[in-house]
Amino acid sequence: MFNRIFSITAILLALTVLSCKNDVVPKPASFLRLDYPEAKYMNFENNCPFAFEMNEDAIIKGEKECGFAITYPKMKATIYLTYKPVNGNIDKLLRDAQKLTYEHVIKADDILEQPYLNPQKKVYGMFYQVDGNAATNSQFYVTDSTKHFLIGSMYFYAKPNFDSIMPAASYVKNDMQRLMETLKWK
Repeated sequence: MFNRIFSITAILLALTVLSCKNDVVPKPASFLRLDYPEAKYMNFENNCPFAFEMNEDAIIKGEKECGFAITYPKMKATIYLTYKPVNGNIDKLLRDAQKLTYEHVIKADDILEQPYLNPQKKVYGMFYQVDGNAATNSQFYVTDSTKHFLIGSMYFYAKPNFDSIMPAASYVKNDMQRLMETLKWK
């Protein structure tokens, strides 16, 4: 009987010792914190028929026919600017710009249109915010309706996962709006 009580006590003691582990607790949700410096803007002007303000931290590369790529290396983002002269083809240019935006409707959750009018500078256009996992998150076009037409699109060199790139997309979107609002024709 003593052996039996000793065996049971030894087994219970061994189970007690072996079961003394930390409780498994699920980790709380965490989020990646991305802090970007406050944007400082500089005037960009060359021999093209327009000028605008752009972020000092961005790098602008000229392409042919007054098209530019404004890159954000830390964010792997680029704003592509395409200039087209208006030669009685304003309707076609407007249709093409709108078509470019609405090609993303398959992946987009929503497309918000924000008209832009600045009669003093003769700058009229539309800013599009594309929500969801589309290839571009923001696009715009501006024109004076008679001579000039400029299209801007933002792209990331990463898989379009809106939740992951949202802070960077918001930062670059603000720069695009600043570019659009400060644009002046020469």
